[in-house]
Amino acid sequence: MKIVRTLGVAAALALAAVAAHADPAPDPQNTITLHDENSSVSIGGLSDRYYVNGLFLGWTSPSDKGSPLLKDLDHRIWGPGQTRVEFSLEQQIWTPADSREVIPQPGDRPYAGVLMANLSLLDDTDTTRSVIALSAGLIGPDAGGEQIQNGFHDIIGQAHVNGWGTQIRNDPAVNLLAGRTWRSKAMPIGGDYEVDWLGNVTGAVGDLRDYALAGGSVRIGKGLDSDFGAPRLAPGLSGEDAYLRNRPLAWYAYAGLDGQLVGYDLTLQASPFRSGQAVPIDPVVGEGQIGLVVLYGPARVAFSYVAQTYEFHGQQNGLHEFFSAALATKF
Repeated sequence: MKIVRTLGVAAALALAAVAAHADPAPDPQNTITLHDENSSVSIGGLSDRYYVNGLFLGWTSPSDKGSPLLKDLDHRIWGPGQTRVEFSLEQQIWTPADSREVIPQPGDRPYAGVLMANLSLLDDTDTTRSVIALSAGLIGPDAGGEQIQNGFHDIIGQAHVNGWGTQIRNDPAVNLLAGRTWRSKAMPIGGDYEVDWLGNVTGAVGDLRDYALAGGSVRIGKGLDSDFGAPRLAPGLSGEDAYLRNRPLAWYAYAGLDGQLVGYDLTLQASPFRSGQAVPIDPVVGEGQIGLVVLYGPARVAFSYVAQTYEFHGQQNGLHEFFSAALATKF
């Protein structure tokens, strides 16, 4: 755990030391993003287990229109660039493999719900996007995991999940995340199509999840300078929620891979401050994802399919699959 904490801090410091490039065009509009990740839709069929759902609502400011204090802080961390502020709320839900059991089988993932508020600073140059985010919230019954999952089951006519009475108890959660995405120059490949690649390094420390991530993706389409990749909920390979409305239509298909070195995960392990349900984590987690992103007028729609390796010892059923969908609009 201490090693990964050190790696996360070192990664953030290393990213901050990278020289910035020219500023992109300013973005004068606000952005609202609604995002959902769900494992009940997968190539392998219904899989209402493990990481079940992630729900996200975020507001992103125009560039360089926020607090001068936050802008100054952003530039001190990342260097010159276009600054945006983002505030978001997110909830994530996890269940064991068999959610019909009132008491999960020994060695299975515990029930957990997490509710977090995030304050993020985004810094853009023509070739980089940097982010630092402070998250605060809680894990446990007050996060509303049981109400959201069983309420949705009522709507679609499915039976309630039985084991939420055993979920991880209420605990506060605070995390600090820092990351940078590098975007290569787009290369034309004929017919107005272009290709580029994105590289990403992210580190996070706190009492929710300590990890270091490295990965990248390849994109093919038109108007690749409109954003820095498809958005994802953390932890994951994400281009974040900001994008530019710099042409009537832009789109791309993409494929990406990332690896995560995990030192601590509160949704799997007992709290450092009191005992509780726990399973041993797998310290190395890999993800592959493919998707399609379309930007039309003020809106952006992003769809991604994600396949994830095991997060804990004893996990079963092969790769864990889920879909991610995000709808955003500018105003």
